[in-house]
Amino acid sequence: MHRIAGYLRPYLFRMCGGLTVKFIGSIMDLLLPYILAHIIDDVAPTRSVSMILWWGIVMIFCSVICVSFNIIANQMASSVARDTTRAVRRDLYHKIMTLSCRQTDEVGIPSLISRLTSDTYNLHNMIGMMQRLGVRAPILLLGGIIVTLLLDVRLAMVLIAMLPPMGLIIWYITKKGIPLYTILQQKVDQMVQVVRENVVGIRVIKALSKTEYEKERFARISQKVVEQEQQASMVMAVTNPLMNLSLNLGMTMVILVGAFLVNQDLSEPGKIMAFLNYFTIILNAMLSISRMFVGYSKGTASAGRIAFVLDLPEDLTCLPPDHQETDDHVRFDHVSFSYLGQRENLQDISFSLKQGETLGIIGATGCGKTTIVHLLMRLYDCTSGSIRIHGDDIRSIPPEKLHTMFGVVFQNDVLFADTIAENISFGRDLNEEALEAAAEWAQAAEFIEEQDEGLSHELTIRGSNLSGGQRQRLLISRALAAKPEILILDDASSALDYKTDAALRRAIRENFSGTTTIIIAQRISSIMQADHILVLEDGQAIGYGTHQQLLSSCESYREISRSQLGTIDATGQRAEKGGTAV
Repeated sequence: MHRIAGYLRPYLFRMCGGLTVKFIGSIMDLLLPYILAHIIDDVAPTRSVSMILWWGIVMIFCSVICVSFNIIANQMASSVARDTTRAVRRDLYHKIMTLSCRQTDEVGIPSLISRLTSDTYNLHNMIGMMQRLGVRAPILLLGGIIVTLLLDVRLAMVLIAMLPPMGLIIWYITKKGIPLYTILQQKVDQMVQVVRENVVGIRVIKALSKTEYEKERFARISQKVVEQEQQASMVMAVTNPLMNLSLNLGMTMVILVGAFLVNQDLSEPGKIMAFLNYFTIILNAMLSISRMFVGYSKGTASAGRIAFVLDLPEDLTCLPPDHQETDDHVRFDHVSFSYLGQRENLQDISFSLKQGETLGIIGATGCGKTTIVHLLMRLYDCTSGSIRIHGDDIRSIPPEKLHTMFGVVFQNDVLFADTIAENISFGRDLNEEALEAAAEWAQAAEFIEEQDEGLSHELTIRGSNLSGGQRQRLLISRALAAKPEILILDDASSALDYKTDAALRRAIRENFSGTTTIIIAQRISSIMQADHILVLEDGQAIGYGTHQQLLSSCESYREISRSQLGTIDATGQRAEKGGTAV
């Protein structure tokens, strides 16, 4: 909560102004019953119509001031809550964007979405409510007690006797409520995760007729959220009945004691009426305080979750310069890595690439091909060993400089709901010539020209109005557009036909001869012309060399080649069963 409180400091002057206005409005509210008692007990017996009208005008004036100032104060409170939440949401979003992949995996994307949406909403409600009720309710409560003491100490004692049990009720329920709301937000995280999975995988769900199954899965997690919210709400809901019971018992006692005092000429009817009004004011103040603590419980739980993300330390710190003279452009030196620290996902990986060379990586699903790319881009830090670019340890290269070296197409990359031009440019302010050239190299120009608006054609979310091959070609266009120093294609041509794939590889060789390229592929045809090929199995390198070398030395690679290209003869050429090369 202390972390979030820092966001309120720029608005302290505005908050003080709003609280002052709220204070004046609340005082006017407290004056009304007192003036009414004065009119009944002191002014009415004189039968002076002018005095009654005068005090009536005073009551109207106090009422107008009370209403007007409360409206103004509420508007100021809402503006502070709005601006504070906007600042928190902005910094939280920026922090999420700068988290390392390890930290993102640890917190979870659904949880981050929930913290950015529902948690900031709860925080907004808490800040606004604390300003609206945080001054008014205590003033009405304490002011009502003080005024009743001035009116009649005996009747005030009846009221004061009811306050300790009510305070104990609020304290106990608040203590129970905050942990329940923390658990509730965790359940909401799980529900967001299910929704996110269903939205992303909607086509698969429909294709496999799993709609009813997913409905049941969502219903189960939704029911858990409902049950947790019900449990938290039931604890909080006890507040109002208990408060009403306590105050109504107190009011009943005031009426009985007041009736006895009036009957004995020890008090006056106006004071009894004023007491009833003050009891109503105090009742509303206590109910407001109970509502405020409900909002405070939710807001505190959410503030803690937000602060947890904001306070996450910088994970991938930049180390001091560490340069080694070398002719290699990219070098992996005995690199090992583990995602969870339990087993190594990569073990002792070593290879080097000269400027402009191409590395092909092939292997079974889950063998660590994409992990190599993640480590090269420093989305994660390797557990042991080192990775160097131009002799510099990548851990010593500032992230903003390191990432500009790459053009990358990930295995599950994303297109945005924007124009084709913006999806290729991706905020890099590239001119139209550069966009057209990138589309031409990526074999995307033909289908772009078929669109009525060309580069201005609007895509839907995730590019769902394009085919799989068209999406991949646009993603490759994005990677090529800025002519990167290192090009990474992670299974980027899996949806392309062989002819388009061959044309793409030819365009890259002709136009990016100085670019070091890393191609992760399932098809040998996509990497067989590479300068080096790395064969992975269970995170280990079981083969490294050219296509011909691996056919001779790596049984696993030979099996893959045989299954994809046909029978391999002694010279490494593809041949039909009769022995004729094809």
